[in-house]
Amino acid sequence: MFITVKFGAGCWMLVNPWCSLVTLTAHLKQKGQITSDVAIALLAEDGHLVSLDKGLEASPTSAMGSSLLQERRTYVLVRVIKGENGAPNCYESLLENLDDQSPELAEELRRLSGLSAMSNKRRRRLGTRNGLQEQDPPSRSGRVGSIPSRTR
Repeated sequence: MFITVKFGAGCWMLVNPWCSLVTLTAHLKQKGQITSDVAIALLAEDGHLVSLDKGLEASPTSAMGSSLLQERRTYVLVRVIKGENGAPNCYESLLENLDDQSPELAEELRRLSGLSAMSNKRRRRLGTRNGLQEQDPPSRSGRVGSIPSRTR
């Protein structure tokens, strides 16, 4: 049994989850260059979030990664940012450009973090209105058709 975990700038790794959650979590943190005090989770392609720390809290010594993860699935490594004073947790993808690679998963992370899709779209519109939209490059000169056609 194995799973694929995506992280970083297009990196991925095959992981055998038939081990303790302690070992699995330590391995993911090491490969993802994440400090030991940071909580992590895995986001499945179908949008299901698997919190590895909750499994550790339930039974730290006997919990197995295979009990939480589905064989041959692809997951995105996620950082869990604990909410303070009863606030919900926020989730941050550790795979760069998740919006470009999988917009649906990026939207699901925003939803899980309590951020609405509407607020993100509104931010984009406001950014466009404030001149942050990409513009076409300026034309070099007025020459048109400087390359001769090859019709004979």
